[in-house]
Amino acid sequence: MYGIDILYTEHEHVVRFTKYLRHLCEKMLKGEQTDKEKWMDCVCFIKEYADAHHHGKEEEILFAVMLEKLGPIAHKMIQSGMMVEHNLGRYHLQSMEEAIKALGQEPTAAQKLDVMTHALAYVDLLQRHADKENNVLFPFALRSLSPEDLEKINEASKAFEEEGAKKGMGKYVEWLMRVYPDAC
Repeated sequence: MYGIDILYTEHEHVVRFTKYLRHLCEKMLKGEQTDKEKWMDCVCFIKEYADAHHHGKEEEILFAVMLEKLGPIAHKMIQSGMMVEHNLGRYHLQSMEEAIKALGQEPTAAQKLDVMTHALAYVDLLQRHADKENNVLFPFALRSLSPEDLEKINEASKAFEEEGAKKGMGKYVEWLMRVYPDAC
């Protein structure tokens, strides 16, 4: 099942990224890390890869088909669960980006705390979110959608991936493997 398999693979990258983000917070806590550029690279990864590319594919393809075909249970899982978490992640991203910019202007302990607060909230949210999708939502979709609906998801996902390749989405995974090669 290509369309859902690619989402599982992207979750591996996103979870690896959350470990890197936590690593940066640990360094900052020890007084070793306040490099604004590293933090802004993280913001870029989240905006472009985790949100626009990965969440875009979920929202525009998988969730849309599930909402159309699977009724109230899918509506509850998606609208009251996954979408709430996607939007909460966007809130933490925006707040973290603002804090990073403020930290670049005035590197105080309070500014560092604001960066770490939203970064760690994002880490926790995305790790739990990926786990729920991997272990509940995706298996539910695979069990419940028709072969025709799954093929529709596959075809739309392939087209989305082709557009992502044109936009250079691969550079984000390459960047992650370069900056955080030893993730467990």
